[in-house]
Amino acid sequence: MRIAVVGLGYVGMASAVLLAQRHEVVAVDIDAERAAAVQARRSPIADPDIEAYLATMDLNLTATTDLVEALPGTDFVVISTPTDYDADTQFFNTASVEAVLTTIAEHGPHAVAVVKSTIPVGFTDRVRKQFPQLTILFSPEFLREGRALHDNLHPSRIIVADPGEAAETFAGLLAEASLDAETPVVFTGAAEAEAIKLFANTYLAMRVAYFNELDTYAATHGLDTRQIITGVGLDPRIGDFYNNPSFGYGGYCLPKDTKQLLANYRNVPQTLIQAIVDSNTTRKDFIAFDVIAKEPRVVGIYRLAMKAGSDNFRASSIQGIMKRIKAKGIPVVLFEPLLEVDQFYNSEVVRDFEEFKSRCDVILANRMTEELADVADKVYTRDLYGQD
Repeated sequence: MRIAVVGLGYVGMASAVLLAQRHEVVAVDIDAERAAAVQARRSPIADPDIEAYLATMDLNLTATTDLVEALPGTDFVVISTPTDYDADTQFFNTASVEAVLTTIAEHGPHAVAVVKSTIPVGFTDRVRKQFPQLTILFSPEFLREGRALHDNLHPSRIIVADPGEAAETFAGLLAEASLDAETPVVFTGAAEAEAIKLFANTYLAMRVAYFNELDTYAATHGLDTRQIITGVGLDPRIGDFYNNPSFGYGGYCLPKDTKQLLANYRNVPQTLIQAIVDSNTTRKDFIAFDVIAKEPRVVGIYRLAMKAGSDNFRASSIQGIMKRIKAKGIPVVLFEPLLEVDQFYNSEVVRDFEEFKSRCDVILANRMTEELADVADKVYTRDLYGQD
């Protein structure tokens, strides 16, 4: 089977490598450097499994920047292009997905389009009317940054909308690549599948927010956060997992997905979804206030990427905390090896780690690391367990 995968971020790269084990895959991205990297068997994103599979596995995988060139003979086109949240419209910007669908409609209408980009509830039904000549499926992904291929090799569930021959075939492609014996496969309506994605990520954001607010309460009252979380987590209905306090939820998915779900609640009574969105702002306010109260002369930011093994710092909460600290006139410097510039939002990027540690009175670290052990007395973190 021939498959094109459009968009080579976490979702696209994981899908391309996964499917190229058994099928012919053409990876497509408008970024020539990304396409060239994949063609040379290098990963354009930080993911150990993707890097290893590209380097060692016999994959039937090529890459190009030309989708039209990739379409002849293609059975499925997996669409994994960015859909950032647009604050002005209060909805995802789905222009990139629609542009791919337009190209398929014009140059390869025989191919089944499978949208994996995160989209608003109702999007799939709308574009099916807009492109009646196409078969359009939606199959949400559930993966973690830095563990994208792992989470595709060991999927928690496979969801495809809607039931039918094309959906069953595509679900079969994902299931055959799973390393687990029995992966739950669910066929739903398109709007239901879209809602599953948004509600799942909003629940994860809610859990992050819950333990962050527990930590805020404990810190304000001089209580031991770890003791409280341990006692709470012993209830099997709650569990001892995904409970490590942080500076807030960030990254590719949770900030935008919670806001999109909230936008989909127009004219529907709710208070909880709004609270989940607002809680992230409240947490950043608390962290910044707590740091400012220490009256530091210089504050250091240790890494903008807030997850271990990730090279993404888009929408990371620490950026909002930086802005609040700088608004009080306190200089902020950064140590972030991923940055190739000398300044980031008018804050100096310090490349020498020893210099960085010596210049700062307080160092903000979302997660503690051995690198900071010798200046632990300077480190401000809410990390309890050294994990995400």
